[in-house]
Amino acid sequence: MASSEGQACQSCGKPINRSDDFGTNADGSKSSDYCNYCFKSGNFTYPNMTMEQMIEIAASLMVTLTSMSENESKEKAKTSIPKLKRWKK
Repeated sequence: MASSEGQACQSCGKPINRSDDFGTNADGSKSSDYCNYCFKSGNFTYPNMTMEQMIEIAASLMVTLTSMSENESKEKAKTSIPKLKRWKK
């Protein structure tokens, strides 16, 4: 889901290009890996979320924010989310 101009959240794949898009570490500094929706004050906002739940959320957002179909967005999320830092095993 990342754009070629910037980086992507390593939890949800959302592009994080502006300073306001970055989450925060425990010391208040900006996280270099996670967006403001996924990471606040050094913690994941939904620590018990599964990768499968994140795939569903990301796919739904892609349908809303792009011209992708539900099937296309689900396939893209299934291939991209498992590669992100938070979900890699």
